[in-house]
Amino acid sequence: MNRIQEAFKKARAEGRRAVIPYLTAGYPDPETFLALAERLAGAADLFEIGLPYSDPLGDGPVIQQASEVALRQGVRTKKTLELVGALAARTRTPLLLMTYVNPVLAWGPERFFSAFAEAGVAGVIIPDLPAGEDPDLEAATRAAGLSSVFLLAPTSTPERVRAAARATTGFIYAVSVTGVTGARERLPEAEVRELLARVRAETALPVAVGFGISGRATARQAAAAGADGVVVGSALIRAIEAGADPLALLLEVKQGVQDAAD
Repeated sequence: MNRIQEAFKKARAEGRRAVIPYLTAGYPDPETFLALAERLAGAADLFEIGLPYSDPLGDGPVIQQASEVALRQGVRTKKTLELVGALAARTRTPLLLMTYVNPVLAWGPERFFSAFAEAGVAGVIIPDLPAGEDPDLEAATRAAGLSSVFLLAPTSTPERVRAAARATTGFIYAVSVTGVTGARERLPEAEVRELLARVRAETALPVAVGFGISGRATARQAAAAGADGVVVGSALIRAIEAGADPLALLLEVKQGVQDAAD
């Protein structure tokens, strides 16, 4: 069992769901990112770091803007590696890298994945890489010792669900809605529940719900629908933009998934 699956197992043993915060590397600036990431990781089961990218098709306006801010400060692959290494030295929480295919290809898959594995990343999420579309890229991920996380949405076909179940070695990332990332007031709970049921018919892997987790209420909805964990990103970045404490919001999310357990 890898570190990612162990994190979900530990959460289940404690009678709760896993909580996975997301921040864009280097946002709002590299030093502040590290300080915030360390605090959030300390209250999380896993921590997701987004590599700033100029064309993040799967991200909504909040994360797109965070990427633009980080890119203007020179935070690209090399700097993200440095930040990942610095964070890995400060926390034992498993780290996930979220990137798109182009930055991987620009470095070369073997070099890219090996570098991030050495820096301390435990798994990788590539939203624009459907499972089974590039076996060589998947093999390079495995060769570097990284766990893979594939996304599925309510519109995913049975074939796509089966492919993701076969290829995933970390957890299935269940997208709550068709569209881009972003905090929402309410999740389509029936659709999420149906997607989770279809995934569980194919695999015993843990399933985390993201794209729409904004606070206690939506976290409770995801947990009540049967999620093993929740991912929260845009809402945390909005809190940082507003000068609020993102840790307070993350603790609200944790309370929301606990509400469902109670």
